[in-house]
Amino acid sequence: NEMLTHTLVDYLMGEHDRVAKDPNYIFRLYMALGNFRQAARTAVIIARQEQEMGNYKVAHKMLFDTYKDLDSQNIPVPRELEDSLMLLHSYVLVKVLVKQGDHHTGARMLVRVANSISKFPAHVVPILTSTVIECQRAGLKKTSFEYASMLMRPEYRPQIAETYKKKIESIVRKPTKVEEDEAVSACPYCAAKSPETAVDCPSCNNRLPYCIASGLKMVATDWTVCPSCRFPALYSRFTALIQVESACPMCEAQIVPSSIARIADPGEMLKKAARQDKEEEAAT
Repeated sequence: NEMLTHTLVDYLMGEHDRVAKDPNYIFRLYMALGNFRQAARTAVIIARQEQEMGNYKVAHKMLFDTYKDLDSQNIPVPRELEDSLMLLHSYVLVKVLVKQGDHHTGARMLVRVANSISKFPAHVVPILTSTVIECQRAGLKKTSFEYASMLMRPEYRPQIAETYKKKIESIVRKPTKVEEDEAVSACPYCAAKSPETAVDCPSCNNRLPYCIASGLKMVATDWTVCPSCRFPALYSRFTALIQVESACPMCEAQIVPSSIARIADPGEMLKKAARQDKEEEAAT
């Protein structure tokens, strides 16, 4: 009954008593009704609230589950949901990458997160501090200096952990403002070269799929998918990660190394992704 649905939504939104209810109720309602587009919009709102409170795993799971629900119904995933999941996943990957000793990729993921630091209000100073330290370890001295300078602002400086305060002050006093350009890789659509952390191709304008094991953009000659969630990953990165961690960093399913297959031609996957991007643009 459409009228009943509208009445219930109005109640949950607080139209009647001016008291907005928990958005999880609205999300469950839309999911039960099969209105996945509205459910996706609500999921983004809920995930944003959880993220602002520092509940990153909860936010990540909400976005991932909604992504899979939409994909199973062949409904294009909204760009906002996709971007939010990528940003959260980049943050999740940092711990894994640093544990593996890959400080360079870990630093790149932290820079991606730090560029959207307003979306992580619960941990601004710890994230910026980690970005400074990891960039130093990775040789990204100019970038490290930029975020160290940000930490010297009056609203952040008192919150810096004593362990790192002198180090960060030293970086600001004696800056090194030179670093190598970011490595490039080929676009899986048009083969044009762009930075390996790029999210859009500057040549063909396609949205670039990212590797769930590293956060780097996908390369057509090094392609696989998680056997469980089917998200793409660089074959070399995913196999190396599973040998150590055993679980997919996106869906957390236990993965048997022998189940990971290299995909020689990801053309059909790329066509599907490009088609869904266009459908999503048309819908908005």
